[in-house]
Amino acid sequence: MLHPVKLLIFTGAVALAQSAPPPIIDIHLRALNAASQGPPPLSVCAPPTAYSSVESAAAWPPAFLSLLRNTSCDHPIRSPLTDDDLMEQTLAILKRRNIIAVTSGPRTEQWHKAANDRIIPGLMFNLQPDDPSLSAMRSMFQSGRFKVFGEVGIQYRGIHPADFRFEPYLALAEELDIPLAIHIGAGPSGEPITAGAGALRARVQSLLVLEAPLLRHPRLRVVALHAGWPTLDDTVAMLWAHPQLHVDVGLISFAIPRAAFHSYLRTIVDAGFGKRVLFGSDQMVWPRALEVAIDSIESAPFLTPSQKRDILYNNAARFLRLSQDHNPRHNGN
Repeated sequence: MLHPVKLLIFTGAVALAQSAPPPIIDIHLRALNAASQGPPPLSVCAPPTAYSSVESAAAWPPAFLSLLRNTSCDHPIRSPLTDDDLMEQTLAILKRRNIIAVTSGPRTEQWHKAANDRIIPGLMFNLQPDDPSLSAMRSMFQSGRFKVFGEVGIQYRGIHPADFRFEPYLALAEELDIPLAIHIGAGPSGEPITAGAGALRARVQSLLVLEAPLLRHPRLRVVALHAGWPTLDDTVAMLWAHPQLHVDVGLISFAIPRAAFHSYLRTIVDAGFGKRVLFGSDQMVWPRALEVAIDSIESAPFLTPSQKRDILYNNAARFLRLSQDHNPRHNGN
């Protein structure tokens, strides 16, 4: 029979384990300003069931803005009005759902300060003039200020990952063994004609654009955000050809119809690559998108319980090389 004190400790530990949900790692969270996607509040259907059409490309930008302001669906999610509300609502979900999140964006350090046990700081990088220099990045990574190189969004500037301007940063990430999280896949519908300069093109949404960098940097740990959607065959081909390559579910976990997302994910898993799919919410200014993204995995009828746990936690823990004592709440399956 257990000693009364030991019994109390044991039962308390069991109760704690039963009350805390299974841990989740979100590889792809953004710490943004509430107005970063436009003046709040903005709404999205998550997931949508259909997309709007316009008679000409010129009509799309105002139509897209109108959709964000007047979402007509039964399940819209709305953005908070202030930076603090956005942070507090997101961190509350991280705590309630037992999530650790790789987080990048202009408010990353504020979020990390507010919840350092929930936030793994990532360095957002777009090859912009105000991005840190190569020597400054080296110092940031070596000091531990940032743990992940990403998210990298150079595709939105029309820059190929094999571009000579990006090469020194790839070499640094490989040298320092810093994981790279890079956007390869679709942005918002109509992105090339909506986002000002319109640099993104559909032809660069394939994971094939990563082949040359992966061959030059075989020790580089890479996760392709958005999994190259919708170029499924190229995604499978690259996962087959490059065993170090991983993908996350990102935007497509909540921003495309659920049937389309499940079809895409199922093909990747059925092809044998379930151990290289990471959960990422791509939460921007809609905290509830986090839970919609989680549900997109938990509701997948074709995934076994162990496959769901791999995607939601185990694969990212291995990819990030998190030790079991990284967080006391994150030490099991």
